[in-house]
Amino acid sequence: MRKLIESTFMTLDGVISNPQNWSVPYWDEDHNAYAGSLMRDADALVLGRVTYEGFAQAWPTRSGDWYTDKINSMPKYVASKTLTETKWNASVLDGDAAEAVAKLKAEDGGNLLKFGTGEFSKTLLEHKLVDEYHLWIFPVIAGGGDHLFDGLDVTHLQLLDSTTFGSGIIVHKLAPKD
Repeated sequence: MRKLIESTFMTLDGVISNPQNWSVPYWDEDHNAYAGSLMRDADALVLGRVTYEGFAQAWPTRSGDWYTDKINSMPKYVASKTLTETKWNASVLDGDAAEAVAKLKAEDGGNLLKFGTGEFSKTLLEHKLVDEYHLWIFPVIAGGGDHLFDGLDVTHLQLLDSTTFGSGIIVHKLAPKD
């Protein structure tokens, strides 16, 4: 059985939107090594439509390092009720997204890695499909924007590990409590 791992960037004030505007100054060797460890153990991406559309526009134009080459070549599974066509080695999840992800998890293979946080993430949390959350907390205040899991009921998570980078990023590795 495969694990579904969600990796999410977040500011000190809980903002998850527009990480391209506030996260880049903190990308260093520690950041690259941790991101690389998540990518090494994954053999597919699971994405919501909005994240997929942004990634499909940006990533295919890049190449030349193992991380970029892997993300570009691996399969992508996209949750969407509106997409009719995909590119970038992607396919839309058939039917109910939660059921489709449960089927993917039941297959043999490496981890499923999920980037981006929105309605799809809430669905996965509600159906208890995410095995690990890697919440990257950046030492920056955005002052406004979308927040992680707005509108959900109280949900308890168990801290599995914390990793602190020299840049000030702290990654909390969490799992749903039984």
